[in-house]
Amino acid sequence: MWKMWKMFESWWWNTPNTVENKPQLLDKPWRPVKWDTGTKDKLKQSVQNYVPTKHSVPEARILLVGAIGAGKSSFFNSINSVFRGNITGQARAGLKPVSQTTKYRTYQVKAGRDGQPMAFLLCDTMGVEHAEYGGLVIEDIDSILKGHIQDKYTFNPRSPWKPVDSQAKYQLPLSERIHCVVIVMDTNKLKIVPDATWVKLRNIQHKVESYDVPLLVLLTQVDKACPHVEKDIRDVYHSCYIQELINKVADRLGIPVSQVLPVKNYSHEIELDTCCDVLLLTAMQQMLNFADNYFDNFNNGTE
Repeated sequence: MWKMWKMFESWWWNTPNTVENKPQLLDKPWRPVKWDTGTKDKLKQSVQNYVPTKHSVPEARILLVGAIGAGKSSFFNSINSVFRGNITGQARAGLKPVSQTTKYRTYQVKAGRDGQPMAFLLCDTMGVEHAEYGGLVIEDIDSILKGHIQDKYTFNPRSPWKPVDSQAKYQLPLSERIHCVVIVMDTNKLKIVPDATWVKLRNIQHKVESYDVPLLVLLTQVDKACPHVEKDIRDVYHSCYIQELINKVADRLGIPVSQVLPVKNYSHEIELDTCCDVLLLTAMQQMLNFADNYFDNFNNGTE
């Protein structure tokens, strides 16, 4: 029965193989979006004004995890670019076959070049690899979720972080823990993700769920996955192909489709684009909304 299911899953995941096998564009978008400056400015102001609903928490901590080259660091750079008003490259990002991020980094985003840091942190991790002793390991995810791993800690896949006796017994306050986890995946590479990587991502998902931390999925490089979207990013929710990939990712991870968000990170551009900003800011807004959902579970407590 297991072999039959794996065969069905493989067939279902890999078919269709091309955009041409299905109607190329829907007449109406399956998610309505207004692609204008007004929408961008409204989203930008909403993110800038964000304050966690839990008064003891000064900033929401958003953890980004995903395979090597999925676009975790690039997402931070892109969000940072939106608020700086120009393309930035503060976080190390690239397309090398090894993780560009070897340290745990917590990044602030400022409201403008000389503005104050906003009330959230984007936490970047080492890439998830399919090799048994490669990339981020589940033991480090556990420590990150609990808030034990500090900024600039260097990951070691063969030797996960281990607490001393006093740390093992001590539960850090809510403000130090992770409040939302985002699995970042490259839309253009979904069909070649090794099964071992999927297993690791599902193990991470199970660990996240065990702590009741909300989960989102960010699909990057949607423009590279569909020629229509590459031509016009505004067709992202008109594209049958992108819609199908989003549905498949949601089904494979067992999460609602509403928790899968497509974006286009800035990579080769030297100027900002309003439509790209709308997608990026929409994703950032949802991350903050989900962090607030997590805080809501504690609002009747004493932490």
